[in-house]
Amino acid sequence: MAKLTMLGFDISERTVLRWMRKAPRNSDPAKRWAAFLSNHREAIAAMDFFTVPTLAFGVLYCFFVIAHDRWRILHCTVTKHPNSAWVVQQLREAFPYDSAPGHLIFDRGASFNEEVIDTVKSFGIQPKRTSLQSLWQNGVAERWVGNCRRDLLDHVIVANERHLKRLLNEYVLYYHDDRTHLALTKGTPADREPEKNPNMGC
Repeated sequence: MAKLTMLGFDISERTVLRWMRKAPRNSDPAKRWAAFLSNHREAIAAMDFFTVPTLAFGVLYCFFVIAHDRWRILHCTVTKHPNSAWVVQQLREAFPYDSAPGHLIFDRGASFNEEVIDTVKSFGIQPKRTSLQSLWQNGVAERWVGNCRRDLLDHVIVANERHLKRLLNEYVLYYHDDRTHLALTKGTPADREPEKNPNMGC
């Protein structure tokens, strides 16, 4: 703006801001991240939390780990008090017997601190933190949260932690075996064989 003023142009800050918003942004980081997700899909998992209100106006925290290859839920549980030590224990349960993926995507939540990162590395997993306010970078996890809310949580009032655990366990079974996805060519995460209708062709 100072250079324009020196050239004799009188332009307001509002005009400059308006044109700066329209200026093309550098899309290289986004392209690199999209390429990473595409090239390593079979070796990527993601973890995240989402909150659920209860009948008594409390808040429960749902933690889950999802594989990117077929969107399978590797681990899903509930707690009232999430912290890094609890997350570490959940990761041990999610990746038993050398079943860890090559990469694990997660956000910058307070529960995912250095203790969690060190544990992830000890499993031989490369931790991949998303950028601030970049939900699209963990899109597979965000999509599952949306599905879970639309299919289940928007239709029930959760009584307590035990109730929510039971609901989520039942939903995960449905999600794996019965819920089809266009991105999986109308298959299920558990790769269930489609049942043939015995009346077809009669």
